[in-house]
Amino acid sequence: MPVSSQPRGGHRMSAEVHLRLILVSGKTQDFTFSPNDSATDIAKHVFDNWPAGWEEETVSSPSILRLIFQGRFLHGNVTLGALKLPPGRTTVMHLVARETLPEPNSHGQRNREKTTESNCCLLL
Repeated sequence: MPVSSQPRGGHRMSAEVHLRLILVSGKTQDFTFSPNDSATDIAKHVFDNWPAGWEEETVSSPSILRLIFQGRFLHGNVTLGALKLPPGRTTVMHLVARETLPEPNSHGQRNREKTTESNCCLLL
């Protein structure tokens, strides 16, 4: 279960994971979670505790909220602990509304199948 929707003032416990979630609109909100929380847990917590400044982006269900970390969608069962986020720091993730997720590695696989040319680069 999420630790809280706001970071604690003053001290930081190493067991807490601090996330700054960014919407497509650019609005942000900080949350604190446990390393055992999954992407699904986070989406449900954010939906249940939708920030006051995000009214225009309200969604109908937590099941369409998706997290993006380092350019990749996080699938529902991935925990924050599995991502090995740096302790004591705030990690930034994007939060988007999307009905379905691409299959893991499907984008990269499609690109490899389509290209027959080399990915070399010449530096002069």
